[in-house]
Amino acid sequence: MKSIRIFLLIALLSTITLVNFIAALHGYRASMAEAERLFDRQVIGTALLLAAIPVNERAPLVVKENDQLAFQVWSRDGKLLMRSDNAPTDPIGDASDGFAESNFSGFRWRVYSHAADDGRSIRVAERVDLRFRLADEVVLQSVVPILLGLPVAGLLIWLVIGRGLASLRQLTGELRRKRAEDLTPLALASPPEELLPLVDSTNALLERLQASFDRERRFSADAAHELRTPIAAIQVHADNLANSLEHSGAEAPDSLWQLQQSIERMAHLVEQMLNLFRMTPEHYPARFESIDLHRMARDVVAKLYPAFARREQEIELRGQAAFIQGDRFALVLLLQNLLNNACKYTPEGGRITVAVNQREKCVELEVCDSGPGIPADARERVFERFYRVGGDRHESRVPGCGLGLSIVHHIAELHRARITLGTSPLGNAQLPGLMVTVCLPLPATDVPGRNAKVRLETNSEKNQDESRRA
Repeated sequence: MKSIRIFLLIALLSTITLVNFIAALHGYRASMAEAERLFDRQVIGTALLLAAIPVNERAPLVVKENDQLAFQVWSRDGKLLMRSDNAPTDPIGDASDGFAESNFSGFRWRVYSHAADDGRSIRVAERVDLRFRLADEVVLQSVVPILLGLPVAGLLIWLVIGRGLASLRQLTGELRRKRAEDLTPLALASPPEELLPLVDSTNALLERLQASFDRERRFSADAAHELRTPIAAIQVHADNLANSLEHSGAEAPDSLWQLQQSIERMAHLVEQMLNLFRMTPEHYPARFESIDLHRMARDVVAKLYPAFARREQEIELRGQAAFIQGDRFALVLLLQNLLNNACKYTPEGGRITVAVNQREKCVELEVCDSGPGIPADARERVFERFYRVGGDRHESRVPGCGLGLSIVHHIAELHRARITLGTSPLGNAQLPGLMVTVCLPLPATDVPGRNAKVRLETNSEKNQDESRRA
């Protein structure tokens, strides 16, 4: 059942049609019976009138009559005294008083026989087919208005049902307008009794979800403290051990260096997992404000510049000031993840560019590098949690946890942004590079914070869209 309104309309019209049909059938039968009695009384009256007319017995009198009635007047001794021009010369019907049916002149006739006081026999016949035709015309005149009234009834039922479903449409609108992070109870003005259980159940569900999310937020805060503290302590002890060996002149074993790398990787993994959880649109309490994306990108690049300098990489910021509505902390984290990935996977001495450009309907944040890039068939999977191209270790041998682009995906979803992955213009045949474009909607064309899917597309899809627009 696709529509309650259409279902009710069809059901009610079908019920009305069925009831009207049964009523019309009963009325038709009753009307036909009453018409039969009326016609019979008319025939009896004609017979009585003929019985009162004196007739000369010397020669039969032929009277011109219409096609509906035929009659004969017989004497006591069986002589035809008078007849209609459409009646035969032979007796029609039965000699006994009452009604009977007979065939003559190619038609079926209802014949009434009447014995007069003077001994004459009067027989009056009426065509059966004309009887039914006249009766049908009378009955149809009463049935046709009922049939013609069905469309009017359907229109009225459609309007009445629409009025009755107004509360359901109001509830649908309330649910549709709710943002993903809005778990406040539904507020309907005087909902009907039939909707009260649904509204109460929905509000109870929203209350349970709010309590669950609150518990998860508290858990994330507690986990951040509980996990960071022991990892930091282990890292401090490892650094102290390395410093002690260095001061004593002893050579630090390779296992100590591997331990320090593992601790750093574990700390990074914990931080990324917490960021991934925090950036989920359902959990993150976003605070949207007006942000100059170009200025923010400049600050992030300046903060991360030492990492690029250590690898002797060239980084360039392009574009101009462009303002959007967004959450500053989340957007900084998005750009940091994109730049950290670009720094890790771009070889030493490579190039990285960051561009901020305002388009007609969005602001584009573009990060290009000259690294190995991502194959076209894996560009959608890289946004899955813990997924890395080539398995746990990328062919570039750069360690990672596979959460950076998942965090970027969540932040883009929070801002209703569109992510495009493609081949970088800085790449070459051996290292094609990666170009990540995040298209953030302009404030005038979007309502921040609404839940939406992030659209992922490749360069070929983008070119097809541009060619269609052209």
